[in-house]
Amino acid sequence: MSRHIYLVPDDAGRCRVIICHDRYFAVKQARSRRPSVPDPGRAITLDDQLCFSLYGASLAINRAYKPLLDALEITYPQYLVLSALWEADGQSVGAIAERLGLDSSNVTPLVKRMEAAGLLSRERNPEDERQVVVSLTDHGRDMQAQSACLGQTLFTSAGMSVERLIQLNKEVQAFRDAVSRFVAERPS
Repeated sequence: MSRHIYLVPDDAGRCRVIICHDRYFAVKQARSRRPSVPDPGRAITLDDQLCFSLYGASLAINRAYKPLLDALEITYPQYLVLSALWEADGQSVGAIAERLGLDSSNVTPLVKRMEAAGLLSRERNPEDERQVVVSLTDHGRDMQAQSACLGQTLFTSAGMSVERLIQLNKEVQAFRDAVSRFVAERPS
């Protein structure tokens, strides 16, 4: 017997997963609880989806930053690690991962490559040998001044006022935080 998986909205408008062996039941459930869209007669397009707009904006920002970061011989993820350390030097790999919203397993290889490039150093925490503390080297600290114009590049390329971009950033952060809370509170 095959199993059918459908995403259907619950009474609060949140998606829930229906897994069943009866295809008829699953289709009936899915059709009886269609998500609300601005025009129910029109299919949802990519441009209607906020996630796609945010994804596209992220790609555009990466493309705008890439030639500048290439000149500094760092990648965008490496720039983010440096930015986290410019905020607070001497953090554990786990703290950096949490700040960036990544898994430690993704940050560790980045940190190792950055150490090899002379941007930072890694040392075991003397109080807890399981933790690795990451600190900026002089070269890593110098990168902060060298990359200071990246934000200006975004302001210039967006064609928006600085005030509007600051407000947009706050709105996106609030949205990110709300979605993160929803995911954390969602039953497994």
